[in-house]
Amino acid sequence: MIRHRRSFTTALLALGAVAAAVFGSAGPAAAHITVDPKEATQGGYGRFAFRVPNESDTESTTKVEIFLPENAPLGSVSTMLVPGWTAEVEKRTLDQPVEVHGSQITEAVAKITWTAQPEAAIGPGTFQEFPVSVGPLPTVDTMIFKALQTYSDGAIVRWIDEPTTDGVEPAAPAPVLELAGTEDADSAAQDSTPAAADEPADDAAAGDGLAVGLGVAGLVAGLGGLVLGGLAFTRSRREPAPKA
Repeated sequence: MIRHRRSFTTALLALGAVAAAVFGSAGPAAAHITVDPKEATQGGYGRFAFRVPNESDTESTTKVEIFLPENAPLGSVSTMLVPGWTAEVEKRTLDQPVEVHGSQITEAVAKITWTAQPEAAIGPGTFQEFPVSVGPLPTVDTMIFKALQTYSDGAIVRWIDEPTTDGVEPAAPAPVLELAGTEDADSAAQDSTPAAADEPADDAAAGDGLAVGLGVAGLVAGLGGLVLGGLAFTRSRREPAPKA
């Protein structure tokens, strides 16, 4: 009797592992410095946050340096107070003045350096966000923010690799902000408007949703069948056999 119960329990655990694989198949994203949000509109202002995860198992992150792209100068850059961290802003002289709201600017922020006090360093298994407010966003397709991450043992990780043309993520990717033109942003907003109730839904999306629904239903049904079968088997073992 005990052997049968163990077999039943093992089957349930195996099915649970399958369910976990189905519902939790998406693994965590690569732990590198990113900018959030990752998309914005040219010409506007925005609040962005550089998210810095700590990859070391033993050391803490004590300094973060973000380099603003030289081909896309920003007229205004403001940092938000991060408890336990100091922010230092370095500027550079522009080769050509840039007009911002009718005024010519000859300098732009080149780098922002955040340095931690000992008790505020980013420890193993944690991350920290460093918010900034910037604008107006330039008329370029992408802004690449190369970054340096310094650890408490002096090691420096250089997140400076630019995106590749083949779609393969580089080993040490730099944070990238995608910028859409105002016309593209307007088109995207119109495309995202909910369709009228009498308009047919997209066949591909409907098919994908149906396939996922059927897959989930099948998994649930299989689990339920296994449980019921196990209960029935256990009950049959308990009931005395009929006399001849």
